[in-house]
Amino acid sequence: MYAQVLLLNGFDMPLWYKVPPHLAGSVHEGCVVHVPLQKREESALIMVLAATLDKSITFTIREMSGLGAFPNDTHYHDFIEKVARYHCLQPLYFYQRIRHFFKEKQKEIELTSTQTDEQVPLVTLTDEQQPIVDYVTPLIKNPAYAPILIHGVTGSGKTEVYKRLIEQAVAHNKSALLLLPEVTLALQFEHLLRAQLPNVTIVGFHSASKVTEKKQLWERLVRQESVLLIGVHLPILLPIQNLGIIMVDEEHEHGFQEKKHPKMNSKEIALWRAHHYNIPIVLGSATPSLTSLYNVKRHGWKMFSITKRFAGAFPEVQKVILTEKGQRRRKVFWVSPQLEAAIKERLAKKEQIIIFLNRRGYSFFVQCKSCGFIFECKHCSVSLTLHVDTGQQLLRCHYCDFSQQLPPCCPGCKAPERELLKRGIGTQQMVQIFKELFPAAVIERADMDSTSKKRSWQNTVADFKAGKIDMLVGTQTITKGYHFPKVTLVGVLWADLNLHFPFYNASEMTLQQLIQVAGRAGRQCAGGKVIVQAMHDHPVFN
Repeated sequence: MYAQVLLLNGFDMPLWYKVPPHLAGSVHEGCVVHVPLQKREESALIMVLAATLDKSITFTIREMSGLGAFPNDTHYHDFIEKVARYHCLQPLYFYQRIRHFFKEKQKEIELTSTQTDEQVPLVTLTDEQQPIVDYVTPLIKNPAYAPILIHGVTGSGKTEVYKRLIEQAVAHNKSALLLLPEVTLALQFEHLLRAQLPNVTIVGFHSASKVTEKKQLWERLVRQESVLLIGVHLPILLPIQNLGIIMVDEEHEHGFQEKKHPKMNSKEIALWRAHHYNIPIVLGSATPSLTSLYNVKRHGWKMFSITKRFAGAFPEVQKVILTEKGQRRRKVFWVSPQLEAAIKERLAKKEQIIIFLNRRGYSFFVQCKSCGFIFECKHCSVSLTLHVDTGQQLLRCHYCDFSQQLPPCCPGCKAPERELLKRGIGTQQMVQIFKELFPAAVIERADMDSTSKKRSWQNTVADFKAGKIDMLVGTQTITKGYHFPKVTLVGVLWADLNLHFPFYNASEMTLQQLIQVAGRAGRQCAGGKVIVQAMHDHPVFN
């Protein structure tokens, strides 16, 4: 018997090898084998098996060395073929990608968690949580495909439901897969679940995972051990013979859509895999996507709602339209009298405040008043955002990270710097404004610029949780994954900003973002308040 193989090292020319008699009953199309190549040994994927060779082949055919250590996942190769066909690629691409990722060194992403390492006592599920576990458990025990959507309000305890389902999977000697939209969120869940599920083997499989951890994971998959896999994109492509359930948290998030080729959507592929493997898939969110809600209405998805918070109470929401009468007289254009008064009240009570503005930097763009010139990125053709760092005025592109100093004059007409207008507002400038309005308050910033400085950001989160910081001004960095029990006021500046983005679902994305950030208020106490400021009214604010 002969086998045509493709090497997993990236060499894409098919090669022929002879199958030795002792392996004849073990090899099949799609399995991984070891083959000799020159003076070394390589891993290869069998593409075709043949009883005889074409007569035109006259060179000597070498024997393959043996079988590769590959999990015995009977559905896997058909699943990978389906994914490959959809993305117009060869299946080999996905095998090579996984193989490369196992050897890729970890990225330095520090865990910044507001959770403790202490094991928590067993929580009694509420009358809204328990029916979910009761519905899904039989589908794990006697596998059946079933997409289940959990619409749980912010702070409702969706994680408690995930924990019970993970325990049920492990109890039935099955593995569970938990997908999250960001690596930082995946790290937080690892940290939390390792403390709260000590009897479950938990493995992270993402860009922050160590090479040794990945190798140990592969060995576990080969031995068909029951594990909980946590990650963003690649876990859904791993061979897992005993996969019992897939869970997708924050299912509405766009982080599941890869930005690089072939631009896979992990949530979609997770649904395919659940269907192909005939297992349940649970999708959870406080703000489910309209596509998922449509599937509930038209395609028979099961939906459960958790309408009560696990602790605390829902905050009062106040809408403020800055262009209406009565809003003209204010100290600062971006801060309404209502928000200023609410901040003063919370500071007096020693309570904490989050201010949300979905724009980082100091100003959106810089424009010459004389000739209208706008500074743009020479690579991306988008306006450069002004950042002020340690006295330096830097113009930075938020796409490619190109940066340059703000010049002393306009490049177009040579007008002096005083003619350069700094348009728009960003988190950096808002921190400065709030420090002038409330000089006694301790105010810090939370956006991609500050969180990239890992140690500094970790200290900021720890200080905010400890009550050493009064106000945190940030972008969507603070809308999910963090639990600050002392926050009683959330202020949203320019809430209608995202409504003008050129996306077909701009309204949906804006509403999801507002609900997520509003959910930071009053998570541990009553009396929380959210003030939503906008330039113009819109139905989503209701």
